[in-house]
Amino acid sequence: MTNNDILRRLRYLFDFSDDKMIALFKLAEHDVNRSDVCDWLKKEDEPYFKEITDRDLAIFFNGLIIEKRGKREGPIPEPEDPFSNNMIIRKLKIALDLKSEEILELFTILDKKLSKHELSAFFRNPNHRSYRQCGDQYLRNFLSGLQKKYQNKFRENS
Repeated sequence: MTNNDILRRLRYLFDFSDDKMIALFKLAEHDVNRSDVCDWLKKEDEPYFKEITDRDLAIFFNGLIIEKRGKREGPIPEPEDPFSNNMIIRKLKIALDLKSEEILELFTILDKKLSKHELSAFFRNPNHRSYRQCGDQYLRNFLSGLQKKYQNKFRENS
């Protein structure tokens, strides 16, 4: 999955307007303009399409966490670059206050199997011997499970 695909899916899931997207970046103390957001949300074959960088996507996720959970004491976390699928799942877990059992349930909704051990391997330090890279299919299934289970809830609360 590309960063732009992820951003488009989250915008649809949460029903975010352009203004809301800009506000999420602002919460993470980063200014973007409407043209950047619109270009990031375009499909690859559309004119003015622009790839969103790992750093900008990480900033968006930091803003989403602040929006959903509130601002923590101290400075805003530095955006990760490179930004992996593992980090995306971790940041959504934090933003939505999901427990491991709830994440496993999202996979079950789609009739996909994922064990507790596989899930915990995604959240380990990359230097840990049991760390496992989260593939695009796992991320796609995770986002689809979120969409299937929570879409109406998120739209009502936006």
